[in-house]
Amino acid sequence: MVIHVRQGKGRKDRFVMLSEQLLGLLRSYWKIDRPSPWLFPGAGSERHITPRQLERVCRRAAEAAGLDKKVTVHTLRHCFATHLLEQGVDIRVIQDLLGHRHLNATSRYARVAFNTIRQIQSPLELLNVAVTPPT
Repeated sequence: MVIHVRQGKGRKDRFVMLSEQLLGLLRSYWKIDRPSPWLFPGAGSERHITPRQLERVCRRAAEAAGLDKKVTVHTLRHCFATHLLEQGVDIRVIQDLLGHRHLNATSRYARVAFNTIRQIQSPLELLNVAVTPPT
């Protein structure tokens, strides 16, 4: 249940997880269109989809969903990293999934939601300090 990404962002190869739901969608798409040799062909089936074409598809999907903010493929990448971090996935795993060489590059993507921060228990709570009212 992994996908081998070849020559992805930064011309890097990497493996990423494949969700069961996405696999089902991809199978349905393949059964209907039977694309070959590329799963996502570009303008002419001999070439793969270009980054520019992918950005266009992303923009149209955001418009169809009624989103008023600018959404790019990079936005999806950022959200992917943030959601994984919020699920408690180790940032080093996220670094590998994104293909980053340096951890500081990954940390830029990983904005933690305030709700996640609120749910973390402070180590000070483990002290069990009794609160005595002032006299």
